[in-house]
Amino acid sequence: GTVMSGALGLHMTASIGGADMPVVITLLNSYSGWALCAEGFILNQPLLTVVGALIGSSGAFLTKIMCDGMNRSLANVILGGFGTESGAVQTAEGLVHTEVNVDEAGALLKDAQKICIVPGYGLAVAQAQNDIAHVANALREQGKEVKFAVHPVAGRMPGQLNVLLAEAGVPYDMVFEMEEVNEDMDEYDVVLVVGANDTVNSSAVDDPKSAIAGMPVIEVWKAKHVIVMKRSVASGYAGVDNPVFYNENTDMLLGSASETSQGLRNA
Repeated sequence: GTVMSGALGLHMTASIGGADMPVVITLLNSYSGWALCAEGFILNQPLLTVVGALIGSSGAFLTKIMCDGMNRSLANVILGGFGTESGAVQTAEGLVHTEVNVDEAGALLKDAQKICIVPGYGLAVAQAQNDIAHVANALREQGKEVKFAVHPVAGRMPGQLNVLLAEAGVPYDMVFEMEEVNEDMDEYDVVLVVGANDTVNSSAVDDPKSAIAGMPVIEVWKAKHVIVMKRSVASGYAGVDNPVFYNENTDMLLGSASETSQGLRNA
């Protein structure tokens, strides 16, 4: 039985792309809860039944939220999935990105009046939330309008980045949902993308053949200027190159987010 269960789990998850793994994790977490609930019924242990039901339902809710955030059904995630590419650099031939240094990025932020900051999983990995929060608050004190735009499935779990921003002392009135900022994205002078990739990928909107076509994204490319803080121009977990990196209004601030965010803080 154990071998068969292991084989079933391997068969179910082996072909699912890296970008879908958070969904699979929440789904398996839900399964474990329902299994515990069934065990409680069998053993006549109400506590196991209640705890299992809580775990199972919370995992199911998280799975539904993440599927909705990607505009995909659970069946499509499990049976279809994104491509299984490893996320290597996939720069299309002939496309060239432009780069800025920390001082130049800082000058662009100081000259802007309306600014949007889009955090991604890279922010969490680099633990750069405190530096970015300091930059946002400093800009706000200068009389600038600063907003954080958080994608529903940014990070590895829904709400992960909201928690990080809260821990860093970012006021709740500065944090907005994707739909709220997309409405007036063309009015922003500068959008600062910190460690996000797939959640700001324009191919989800412009390329019907893309692996992430139809996924709701934060449409940063519509802003007047975009600064992308990333370690490299590598594709994200979906294995899809991001055309935004090569737009005329986009500059790349490459390097570890922990170092570049510290540099912006001191700029």
